Amino acid sequence: MDSALLAVPGAVEADAPDVGVAAHYGDPFAEQRALADEAGLVDRSNRDVVTITGQDRLSWLNSLSTQKIDDLAPGSARQTLILSPHGHVEHHLSLVDDGTTTWIHAEPGEVTSLLGFLESMRFMMRVEPADMSADFAILTVSGPRVTAEAAEGAAAAMDVGYATDLVVPRDAITEFADSLRRRGYHLAGMLAHEALRIAGHRPRFGTDTDHRAIPHEMGWITSAVHLTKGCYRGQETVARVHNLGHPPRRLVMLHLDGSEDKLPVHGEDVRNGDKVVGFIGSSARHYELGPIALALVKRTVPVTDTLVVAGISAAQEVIVSPDAGANVKVTIARRRSL
Repeated sequence: MDSALLAVPGAVEADAPDVGVAAHYGDPFAEQRALADEAGLVDRSNRDVVTITGQDRLSWLNSLSTQKIDDLAPGSARQTLILSPHGHVEHHLSLVDDGTTTWIHAEPGEVTSLLGFLESMRFMMRVEPADMSADFAILTVSGPRVTAEAAEGAAAAMDVGYATDLVVPRDAITEFADSLRRRGYHLAGMLAHEALRIAGHRPRFGTDTDHRAIPHEMGWITSAVHLTKGCYRGQETVARVHNLGHPPRRLVMLHLDGSEDKLPVHGEDVRNGDKVVGFIGSSARHYELGPIALALVKRTVPVTDTLVVAGISAAQEVIVSPDAGANVKVTIARRRSL
């Protein structure tokens, strides 16, 4: 579904995986500055929206996913993962509960497999999962000038610390965005959003992950996993890595040589000398840092080594420590950005 905000003058549609929303509205760097330093509004209405109702919804989700959710207070937001039986990440979810309904949003195109899994796990539980993507959409606001009033009229709001995700009626996107713009919010596209996400060390499921990704590799242990709650699918892998070993790979941010007038594409090999040691997930041009990227590389790659991607030299900025796991506290430096 193409967003109504693509009709805004200057809007240029994004490429996959964000087809249907704007890449930018004319000035991606100015849009980044608005998100980081003022008040920005990003159209993320291409994301899938799921609701779960029923009195067992929180305890049920708690048993299925990595995060502790059964104590979730109305209005509180959390991230959680759904893992395969072998501990590989299958879904990354952002959610909030309003007291009667749990609102979830996930990556574009995930809703069919996500709902299929949820339906398969209902058994006798009093829960009703539903795809609400046709009726509701996600708009994200960010910046130091964002106020609580931005959520007025939204069906739900998820405060994730560095931004707030608003669930709004899809047929009211234009009206909602116009109201915020009149109050000083600047429209920003996905190029700006992604540049600040990369600089903030936040991986994106399906872009920065592959089918073998596990939570420790991505740094999600600190944000989307509760290490002492009860059982869930894939917990054995999480516990084994956390207590006994190290993940085979680690997420890293790369500072790319700015003299090259190109960005590496998703899936590009990362090399250390003549050896392939990983792959590129996301890349972007940041308004202060220049060209940057997220990559998943072998844990054993020395953090001081300069890597090469598509002929471009790249210095590493550690996100996940090579010592992650083995009951070592994972310390991840988060940048102040969307």
